[in-house]
This record gives sequence, C-alpha cells and structure tokens, in this order.
Amino acid sequence: MLGIGNKTNLNDGTKLTIHNDIKQAFDKANIVEKIIYINVFLFLITVLFTKYIIEWFALPSNLDSYLYKPWAIVSYAFIHQNLFHVLSNLLVLYYLGNLFLNFYTKKQFLNFYLLGGIFGGVIFLGYYYFIDKTSALPLAGASAAVTTIFIAIATKIPRYALQLRFIGSVELWVLAAIWVVLSILQLANPDKGSAIAHLSGAIFGYMYAKQLSKGNDIGSWFESILDFFTNLLQPKKKAAFKTVYKSKKRTSTNVVSKTRQRKIDDILDKISKSGYESLTKEEKDFLFRAGKK
Repeated sequence: MLGIGNKTNLNDGTKLTIHNDIKQAFDKANIVEKIIYINVFLFLITVLFTKYIIEWFALPSNLDSYLYKPWAIVSYAFIHQNLFHVLSNLLVLYYLGNLFLNFYTKKQFLNFYLLGGIFGGVIFLGYYYFIDKTSALPLAGASAAVTTIFIAIATKIPRYALQLRFIGSVELWVLAAIWVVLSILQLANPDKGSAIAHLSGAIFGYMYAKQLSKGNDIGSWFESILDFFTNLLQPKKKAAFKTVYKSKKRTSTNVVSKTRQRKIDDILDKISKSGYESLTKEEKDFLFRAGKK
C-alpha cells in the first residue's frame, strides 16, 4: 500500500510540474505566441468534440441560426477542423506576426487580428443573406484574421525581403499578392464562404494599415473595449508611495520610447524606398532587437 501511495504522489507531482511548465511558457510568450497556443489548445478540443464544437462555435451561413449564438462571430476564428488548416495558418501567423510586432504594438496586433476575423465573418454572413440564399458549410478557422495580419504588414513594408529556403529572397508584397490570388481562385469552388472571409480580411488589413500610416487608428474604439474588460478582470493594485519618483521614471521611459519609435519609422521609410537589403547591419540589428522587446 505504501508503494501505491508513493506512485500516486509521484503522478500527481508530475502532472503539477507539467501544468506549471505550460503556464510558465504561456506567461512568457508574446501576444502572437499566446494566440497560437490558444488556437492549438482549441484545435485539440475540437478533435475530441468535433460535432459539438462546430455546432456551437463555428459561424453558420444562415443569419437566423447565427442569432442564437452571437459569440460565433469571434469564436469561429479560433476553431480548426483539420491538421493542415491549423498548421498552415499558425506557421504564417508565427513568422509574419512576429515581424508585425517590429512595427506595431501588441494591442494593435489584437486589433488587426480580432477585427479582421470579425470583419471577415460579417461579410460572410452578409453574402449568404443578401446575395447567395443557398446554405453553406459553417465558417471555421483563423484564415481571415491571419490574412489581415499578412496584408497589413505587407502594406506597411512591401519591399521587406524574406529569405525562403530553395527560393531565395522574396519581397513581402509578392508573397501577399500570391496569397490573395489563391483566395480569389477559391471563389470558383461551390462553397466559396471561406474565400470570401479571406478576401474580406485582406481588404480590412490593407485599409487599417493605410489609415494608421495617416495617423488614424480606426481600431482604437475596439482597443478601449478590450482595455475595459482587461482592467475589469485584473485585481486592483495598491497605489505606489513614491509618486514623484514614478512620474520621473515614466517621463524618462516615454522620451526613450518616442526616440526609439522615430528611429524605427526612419528605418521603415528607408525599406519602403530602397528595400530591406539597403539597410546597414546596425539598422538590421536594431530592428531585430526592437522586435524582441
């Protein structure tokens, strides 16, 4: 009996260690990696309970059915039904999402990702309500949201070159154009709902990035909503005693942040005009370090 008890305690300890390791990895991850972890976790849940998950969390093409599960306009973008779908989306998201963070904030990443998915879902519903009255398969997958990120960063730095194995250097705008053309070709399929969502995400990503370049953040209202719920769920922190010291530190941090952002903007202008390869080693290193912060 003692041996059995020790074995039980060992198993419990192992489970606790694994749980702590997973939690620690999630806490240390950046916003792109956290979105990836959530997608992977929900994919595993979907594999186990496919019928239930698709029925309640995928986005139906019928508007009347959608009204019974309004959360589906967001939840569909985190549900994948097959391994290739989730792998292709998350690989693109990992590389381009981390590149995206070199030029935008993590809050802006969430704005692009979530609003792009929502916009794709709205156009999907609108198409089958106003244009095509036939029923279609429910919409599931992060493709619209990922496409939004892809097109947004390609709009921001179109001349940025990626080094692809067996191919060589390819500028971002070329890859984005290929991605969009593939979605356009999918419109020829009988079930064209996913292609409509992809292209809607592409349009939204382009418009949002263009507006941001003009100093107009069309997603700031959504960011305010996210901040409200985030603050609502977080425990209140005690006020710091050394308010004068913290004020000075905050002022110093803001000055450093603005100087860093100006340098990033100068490098971006150089990339837009002459391409990524025109950067000096120092400028490339600076962009790399900025993306890590």
